[in-house]
Amino acid sequence: MLLNLNSFLALGAVLFCIGLYGALSKRNAVSVLMGIEIMLNAVNITLVAFSSALSKTPHGSRLTGQIFAVFIITVAAAEASVALATIIAVYRRRNTVDVTEVNLMKW
Repeated sequence: MLLNLNSFLALGAVLFCIGLYGALSKRNAVSVLMGIEIMLNAVNITLVAFSSALSKTPHGSRLTGQIFAVFIITVAAAEASVALATIIAVYRRRNTVDVTEVNLMKW
């Protein structure tokens, strides 16, 4: 089976749709966070696929997709740590991680 750019773009689109569904349909804050992480990984797959397809041009090797993917992984790690800290703080205050029951404007 030949894997080309279209295969990786389809994989990225499917992963993004799964992550979007998970982020929008779940009520648990940790599940929403996992959906966002899946969407970020789908973007990473797409960036690396485009970078790989562009590196076959006469201009030589281009690593921009891989570099952007590393930055996205770094931002995702920072986002996950801040989001988990926020979820823990909300849980300690409200005793719930249900996003529909949490209203931070009212104390």
